[in-house]
Amino acid sequence: MPPDAGPDSPVPDSTGSPDAGNDDHAGHALRAPSRLHAFNRYEIKYLMPVTALPALRDELDRRLDRDSHGTDGGYGVWSTYYDTRDLRFYWEKIEGLRFRRKLRIRHYGDRFAVDDDTNVFVEIKQRVNRVTQKRRVALPYRQALRLCDHRELVEDGAFVQEVLELVSRLDLRPVAMTGYQREAFVGRGAEAGLRVTVDQRVRGRDRDFHLAADAENRLAIPARLAVVEFKANERVPYWLTDLAAELDLSVARISKYCQSVEAYGRAPRSIFHVPDTDPADALATASAHPDSRSEV
Repeated sequence: MPPDAGPDSPVPDSTGSPDAGNDDHAGHALRAPSRLHAFNRYEIKYLMPVTALPALRDELDRRLDRDSHGTDGGYGVWSTYYDTRDLRFYWEKIEGLRFRRKLRIRHYGDRFAVDDDTNVFVEIKQRVNRVTQKRRVALPYRQALRLCDHRELVEDGAFVQEVLELVSRLDLRPVAMTGYQREAFVGRGAEAGLRVTVDQRVRGRDRDFHLAADAENRLAIPARLAVVEFKANERVPYWLTDLAAELDLSVARISKYCQSVEAYGRAPRSIFHVPDTDPADALATASAHPDSRSEV
């Protein structure tokens, strides 16, 4: 997989601009050839033991296609999250506000291959009621840092200006970095908008925020657990929710960003924190709140 592309991300076209399709490709929600992409979707998240993943994979392989970027064990996803000094975005999630958002720089692939010219994505991900909205633009890493860290207008465009205004007005700064290994499955035919992701080895750090930094990371979610997400443009098909019931999965309110903030003691551990003790306790904690549709 190219170091600056990912299955949740647009794929560069012949001009170098990201194109959100790639013909597994119908499974990707983003299809316009613009460098700026936006979409709405519904997301349901589960926390499950990694020992149960083979059964899940077998069923998904029967119904869905493997993402073309994620063969041979998947791919890395690394994100730097920005927040205020008093962690406004973190608390918006913990308090369950109906409108909340996050700003991040995201890279798909080998983070050690990242240099100033590697394309990354500057994203605003927000939730409005139960709908997840994501807008992003692809930029060379040096320009993404100039925009988010140095507060420079790196190019024209309404979205870039919105990011600059958000960073400047709220005095945002890097707070946490998360990384994990992702497997992805995409729908076909009438289920082209469906996507299922399986994230393992969720880890992160609270310093040394350059993507390629050879820095120590700490597990934010116990290694014995995986985060599974069902993502759909309109509704998750019945066969998939039935599968979740057959596998005894419980909808979980879990945020990788919030887990990382709490793992490093930047905030007290909330009632939604996944403990690193007994797996049953972890699953019970994560599924204890009914408002659990998104990680935003």
